[in-house]
Amino acid sequence: MFDAGWFFDLEKTLRMLGLDSDDKSFDEIRDNLSHPKKLSADDFSDACAYVILAGGFSQKTAKKIHGIICDALRRGAGLDALFEIFHNKNKVGAIYKIWENRIAYSAEYYAQKSLDDKLKFLASLPHIGKITANHLARNLGCDIVKYDIWIQRLGVLYARNPALSEFIDNKKLNPEIKKYCDAMFEHLAKTTGLPRGYIDVVLWKSAQNGLIKGLK
Repeated sequence: MFDAGWFFDLEKTLRMLGLDSDDKSFDEIRDNLSHPKKLSADDFSDACAYVILAGGFSQKTAKKIHGIICDALRRGAGLDALFEIFHNKNKVGAIYKIWENRIAYSAEYYAQKSLDDKLKFLASLPHIGKITANHLARNLGCDIVKYDIWIQRLGVLYARNPALSEFIDNKKLNPEIKKYCDAMFEHLAKTTGLPRGYIDVVLWKSAQNGLIKGLK
């Protein structure tokens, strides 16, 4: 495990199963991480909406609702109309607020000079916490990983220290677990020559779909 051959086998299997996507296809994600593009204000808002919807839902469900909501916003739908589409007041309210302020929010994001500053700004947006900020930053083209529950489990497996499992927390990242996650990504980035953010997507999808054994 945790070598280039293992990683490329996972990637190949995901592609064969038609699971090679997050908000975009694997190829689009890899290209965006290698050659980041500045998004329009509308597309920035769309990216925010996707990660808000993705929390707690399957990718298939999130993508379906995301498409409907984004189309409705572009047609001028108000908050009540969005709630009729998706009955989650907090998420819909956050998506609508970001859409209404998309020009200011996107301008402020692209004005940030460092990755840390970008992450802090994204985490301040409605319904975007620290973990989700990493997901959003990656989707915006930052070569960063999302330390969600699956990646933390992989970090513990990489550490070969099952005792760390009790510290896995999707809300508060344990520094020791983060250390092993970072070591795992550094090793795989060196051996595969791929961006860490792309490796993150492949590992996350593989773990989520049961392709990696031994996760607790």
